[in-house]
Amino acid sequence: MRLTQNPLFRRTITPWYDSNAACIVVLGFTLLVAVFSFVGIDVAESDPAYRAYVWLPLLLLLLSLAVLASTIIRLVQRLQGQDGDE
Repeated sequence: MRLTQNPLFRRTITPWYDSNAACIVVLGFTLLVAVFSFVGIDVAESDPAYRAYVWLPLLLLLLSLAVLASTIIRLVQRLQGQDGDE
C-alpha cells in the first residue's frame, strides 16, 4: 500500500496579504488615519468656515475604525487558532 502524498492534517498556507505581519502593518496605517481624522475634526470644529465639512473627517474616522476592528478580530482569531493547533 502506498503512502498518501497529500496528508489530511497539514498547515494551511496563508497569502502574504493575510499574514500576521500584513495585519500589523494595516493596524499601524489605520491608526495613523484615525489620528489624522481626529486632527481634521478638531480643525473643522475650530474654524466656523469649515464646520459644514466636519462630516468628511468624521466619515474617515468611522471607516478607519471599521477597518481597525475587522483587522483586530481577524488577527485575534488567527492567533487563537494557532494556540489550538499546538
